[in-house]
Amino acid sequence: MSMYKHILVTGGAGFIGANFVRYVVAEHPDVFVTVLDKLTYAGNEANLAGLPENRVKLVVGDIADAALVDSLMAEADAVVHYAAESHNDNSLKDPSPFVQTNLIGTYVLIEAARKYNVRFHHVSTDEVYGDLPLREDLPGHGEGVGEKFTPTTRYNPSSPYSSTKAGSDLLVRAWTRSFGLKATISNTSNNYGPYQHIEKFIPRQITNVVEGIKPKLYGNGRNVRDWIHTYDHATGVWAILEKGRMGETYLLGADGEQDNRTVLELILSTMGQSKDAFEFVQDRAGHDLRYAIDASKTRSELGWAPVFTDFEHGLKDTIDWYVANRDWWLEEKEAVEAKYAQNNQ
Repeated sequence: MSMYKHILVTGGAGFIGANFVRYVVAEHPDVFVTVLDKLTYAGNEANLAGLPENRVKLVVGDIADAALVDSLMAEADAVVHYAAESHNDNSLKDPSPFVQTNLIGTYVLIEAARKYNVRFHHVSTDEVYGDLPLREDLPGHGEGVGEKFTPTTRYNPSSPYSSTKAGSDLLVRAWTRSFGLKATISNTSNNYGPYQHIEKFIPRQITNVVEGIKPKLYGNGRNVRDWIHTYDHATGVWAILEKGRMGETYLLGADGEQDNRTVLELILSTMGQSKDAFEFVQDRAGHDLRYAIDASKTRSELGWAPVFTDFEHGLKDTIDWYVANRDWWLEEKEAVEAKYAQNNQ
């Protein structure tokens, strides 16, 4: 039986949030989920399609709407906060939605959680730590190889997106210390898997290949990301929710370091294309060099471990999903590529 019976999931119609909701419905049958989502371009009601109405309720609204948040918080016994503006390129063009959602929205939520004494889990990103020096030994990564982010790594965000996420983390920490908010934080590496918006790196490349568009790669392709399948992220968040110590930060990663060029070449080869069937484009401003997560605290303290430990297997699973669900993304594809084309990306 689960500790919590009614969970409020903010951003639950987005990529990572929807995968978490699906995990809860499948694995914790005694839990009811209320999803609060603004359904911006990154939130999609179709991400929740097929889920039982007696287990999941979607409320369309803004996390910065204090009256709405108050009414939903009064019914919940736990909150998992995924809602965020999260695309670096967009934050460089217009930071204002990132300030409004990531900072003001988080403030509204933690004030309501404090009022009703509701357990609060805040989902964040490893991008709050900035980046790490590039490693010359990739692949061949593993536990303890190279410098990695830990829960005590100094914050050093480099974009409007990551700085507003860092600010939201600090708000949660301050409310925990000053007001006794029952809260935990998780910072995770780059997620991949089903239902991810096609503006993001992996689904954009997959859908480009499907549509016969030559994929594009920023800079020299050496930037490294530490990939975790979104299913493993979901199980990690649940472990923190039920077992995490209040006030603690837990990192979620699957030792999945790969440079962007390697990921793109794997996508191309898996989809029957030549590994060099892509073109380089100008690097984006403030492009972090490398992320890497040390999840040893989460593993040892909570007994959590990822399932998708073979990145190539997880990537093939993801490719298969996008190929089989072309109707899910096709309508948006033209608009996404038109937006990137304006900046020769």
